[in-house]
Order: sequence, then C-alpha cells, then structure tokens
Amino acid sequence: MSTQLTDISEVEYRDLQLERVVLVGVWMSGSAADAENSMAELRLLAETAGAEVLDALVQRRSHPDAATFVGRGKVDEVREVVIATAADTVIADGELDPAQLRNLEDRLQVKVIDRTGLILDIFAQHAKSVEGKAQVELAQLQYLRQRLRGWGGNLSRQAGGRAAGGAGIGGRGPGETKIETDRRRIKTRIAILRRKLRDMDAVRATTRAERRRNAVPSVAIVGYTNAGKSSLLNRLTGAGVLVQDALFATLDPTTRRTATGDGRVYTLTDTVGFVRNLPHDLVEAFRSTLEESVEADLLLHVVDASDADPAGQIRAVRTVLAEIGASGVAEQLVFNKVDLADADRITELRTLDAGAIFVSARTGEGIEELLARVEERLPRLQIEIRALVPYARGDLIDRIHKAGELISTEHTGDGTLVVARVAPALADELSPFVQDAS
Repeated sequence: MSTQLTDISEVEYRDLQLERVVLVGVWMSGSAADAENSMAELRLLAETAGAEVLDALVQRRSHPDAATFVGRGKVDEVREVVIATAADTVIADGELDPAQLRNLEDRLQVKVIDRTGLILDIFAQHAKSVEGKAQVELAQLQYLRQRLRGWGGNLSRQAGGRAAGGAGIGGRGPGETKIETDRRRIKTRIAILRRKLRDMDAVRATTRAERRRNAVPSVAIVGYTNAGKSSLLNRLTGAGVLVQDALFATLDPTTRRTATGDGRVYTLTDTVGFVRNLPHDLVEAFRSTLEESVEADLLLHVVDASDADPAGQIRAVRTVLAEIGASGVAEQLVFNKVDLADADRITELRTLDAGAIFVSARTGEGIEELLARVEERLPRLQIEIRALVPYARGDLIDRIHKAGELISTEHTGDGTLVVARVAPALADELSPFVQDAS
C-alpha cells in the first residue's frame, strides 16, 4: 500500500486493496455481547475481502462523534495502534459521512473505509454475471458520488477561445473543476446502468409472468449471508450451485424446477444473502433480484443454527424483507447446520419459532421433513376437472403433469379419462373435454 500511492488524500481514486487493517466501532446500544457480535461480523467481512485483521477497538458512546465517528481520544489511540502494527487501513463499523471520512484520514494518515465500502468491495469481487456486475457498479457509483472531493481551482479545466467549442469571449475562466467533471461522468454512468438493469428486469419479469400463467408455485430461499442457502438448494434439487464458506458467495439468483411427492411442479430460487445494516444503495441496486422474494408463494428463511446470534440474523433478514415489500409473504423458518450445534442450542432455538424445521444441508438430516412441510404449505390449484382427453391431445396431458395436480387417470377407447386440479387457464383449454361426474 505504501508504494502504491504516497498521497493519501486521493484514497477514493485507487483500488480497494485491503491488507493489514485495524477495526474500530461505536457501541451505542444493546449488550456487550451485541457489540462483540457486530465486531466479529466486521472481522469476517474484512477477511472475506482479503484483509489481515490486526486489532479491533470499540468505544462506548450514546452516538457517533459528528466529526470523527469516535471521540478525539479514541482517534489518538487508534493512531497509536496503526503505527505500532504498521496497518494500511482502518475500517469503521458504521457508515461514515464524507466529513468524517476526511477527518479520520487526516488524523490517522492511512486509508479509512466504512462498513458500506467494505461490503461493496466484497460484492465487486463476487459478481460474476452481467446483471450482478451492473448492480454492484451502480451501488458503488451511488456511494462514491457523495464522497468525491476536490481542491477548487487547482483542478479546474479552463474553457478558452475556439478550442473550447466556440465559447469565445465570456466563455473563458476557471471552467469546470475536476470534481464537477467526475460527478457529471458518474451521473451519466448511473443513468446508463439503470437503463441496462431495467432491460434485464423486463426479461426477468417475463419469466415470472410465464410461471404465473402456468400457475407454477415459487419458493424463494432467503436468509443471512453464509447461512447455507446454496447448500440447501443443492441438497433439495441437485442444482450444483457454487458453495463457499464465505460471506456473499452468491450474488446471482439461481432458479431450479422441482416437484413435490404428488407430482406438483414448483420452482426453488437461491437469493443473495442479507447482513445487518445492509447498505441502502445495495438494496436499491439489487431490487430487481430481490423481487424474486416478493413474488414467491413461500419463503424458506434459512438461519445458521451454529451462529452466535441467530435471533439477530432473523431480525436483520426480516428488516430487509420489509424494506423490499416481502414481509407479507408466507415464511417457513429453517435452522441449518444443526450438525454444528449442540443439544442445548437446538433446545434454545426451538423457543424462537415452534414451527421451525431443523436441517443439515451437509448431512441431509431433516431434509425429508422440510420437503414435506414445503409440499404442505405450497398453494394448491383450485379447479378440479374430470375430462376425457383424446389421444391426439397428448400435449394437454403433458401440461397437466407439469403444471397441474393429477389425481387419477384411466385409459379408455376414446381417450384418457383424467381427474386433476389445474389452473384456470388450463381448465379453459380442457373445457371441451369435461365429463359429468356421473
């Protein structure tokens, strides 16, 4: 880091390359255990980004210092730790406004980033698809736009004479400063990205509309980051999704078709993980992806049973679900990784939700019970029909198998006599062949 850029004042304009870091937090409310859990999560985030955490300091305050996040005395203490450990970066467990960021960098003489910047960096590392990369870039630009800074006339671009596009007399002077140029370019790029994401969202909306037309129920797997959502999807469907013991390993949603024991087809979607105080810009940028949860018929809310604060995870996830308008969707709580939790912990977790299912995606424990619960809670198709379908219309029989609930079949001389529950659209197509119950 020291050889990369000697002037720390241009910290925003270089790559986020975290190496040796010191963490600093403000404990404003809750118990000491809550403060420890928050710092432990920040440590995990930093390590996921590729950092070596050297030390962590927490200050008890009623609110963050308006100028430097932590108090002046704590800033001096952090500076001593930075010098003693030869740290490159300080990470604050909170969102810093531009003034706090500048003041801390001036006092500490190393790069300072906040929790939001750290999460954005991890997302940037893990984005693989075109949509994922566009969503991350949009969130980063929205975050950066408020944190640009310049140095007045020293960075101005003068307009002048004919070279300035014919500005001529009255067009000369300090012109547009570098910070104004950067803001204009960021604004233009944000507009382009939003247009691109709207086009991608239209494709996603078409897919969802097709599923609704065929009355295919959908189940979305939601939960805290690294709770084991992708592992659970793989266990339930054999999807082969990448599984890593890392925060935010999944950014791009994966949807797989599967079926219940009685033949009803439904979709399972793995979604991006949530985290405490998920940056608002990320929620906005990933809104189209998160809408898979809003449109679902059932949410499988996966919680890490071995985590130190599972109740905190549940609250954080439900906060984000409420923010995107998914709080009204039916929810099934699923405690994963029970193979890593002891009996006392399992007993404690049962008090959080009497209807919760306890599973291990790694060993397969509890998976059959979970599948049975999903089958029980999926919406059933309402229209029951009895139809004699000609053998020439085998396509209708195929659609009943795929999108309906087949109750019985009987092969006759005139065709296949079926009793099934189907969606209204399919019932209309079958109406010419409907038979009386007699």
